[in-house]
Amino acid sequence: MATTLRILSGLLTVIATAIVTSPAHSYDVTAVSGGGTIEGVVRYRGDVPTKKIIPSKNVETCGGPRDEPLIRVGADGAVESAVVYLVDVAKGKAWPAPGKPPELNNHKCRFEPEVQVIPAGPLVVVNSDPVLHNTHGHYGNRTAFNMALPNEGQRIPTELKRPGTVHIDCDAHGWMEGWIYVVDNPYYAITGTDGKFTIADVPPGNYKLVAVQSFTGPVELPVTVTGGQSTKLEIELKKQK
Repeated sequence: MATTLRILSGLLTVIATAIVTSPAHSYDVTAVSGGGTIEGVVRYRGDVPTKKIIPSKNVETCGGPRDEPLIRVGADGAVESAVVYLVDVAKGKAWPAPGKPPELNNHKCRFEPEVQVIPAGPLVVVNSDPVLHNTHGHYGNRTAFNMALPNEGQRIPTELKRPGTVHIDCDAHGWMEGWIYVVDNPYYAITGTDGKFTIADVPPGNYKLVAVQSFTGPVELPVTVTGGQSTKLEIELKKQK
């Protein structure tokens, strides 16, 4: 079963990367007059499989055996931590105000956050545990970074230079998984526990929207944005066949 899940995870990584990764194109920041909004909810109504986690070392830090869902689903099929974003946007609103570089934290043998969206650029990998982690990021089969963090409190800067899906694992603790979606425009959102998302200040026009979760893989759909109006979507994710 564990081997099957690893194979499935690898296939999903390749599929998601093939869709998400694209050559970087320039994005121009411009004033958005009469922009529209895309809002909606992401749902999944299938069976929720789990993976068995049986730590064989560092139990004091990593915890004991447990089952964890491959997709977190709440009331009425609402999907938590799905990523929704627009692709091939040439111009529009400004990026969020810059703060400290985004972080990927190894904490209690989990990646925090498990899912995040960042612009191409710097990332800081952190070890908050008193055990060795070897944090490994992949664009599909290509390594984005691979670093050993033997010390608690250790921080190592790196950079994700191109858009795409980066699958994160730990070579020392094989059950650890995380996902970083590197984007080339600021039109994205991550769903909360209610499965809802909002993407605001979108220039009027026709777009391609992608919704993705690591178990189901990506779904693409066309969306038309009208100035001053809200486009409402119900997106259903389905298990890959």
